Amino acid sequence: EVQLQASGGGLVQAGGSLRLSCVASGDIFDDYEIGWFRQAPGKEREGVSAIKKGGGTTYYAASVRGRFTISLDRAKKAIYLEMNNLQPNDTAVYYCAADRESVVLPWTNSALYKYVDLWGQGTQVTVSS
Repeated sequence: EVQLQASGGGLVQAGGSLRLSCVASGDIFDDYEIGWFRQAPGKEREGVSAIKKGGGTTYYAASVRGRFTISLDRAKKAIYLEMNNLQPNDTAVYYCAADRESVVLPWTNSALYKYVDLWGQGTQVTVSS
């Protein structure tokens, strides 16, 4: 089974930047949508950003659009999330995830994360004010 390994979280001041990485154990990018969810304490898990199958179309939640950039490096079997101008409300555990079949991209609807096929371990992002 394919595994996802996430890394790159940390503590940063408001306005700062971090880069998250997620490495897949296989070349899944033609078969899976892949991206990032996050979960803040006491809140539901929410979709942050994703790349659709084939590595073309990207999705961003409204709250991160313009600040976060998702990218794919197929040679390294990895996706990255460049996070700029981080704010305290970006504080959360960030999860890399991949989904094989979906009518609706799970990242776009907070009710759909339960149906995502593959999850990596979370990486903590903490933004201080």
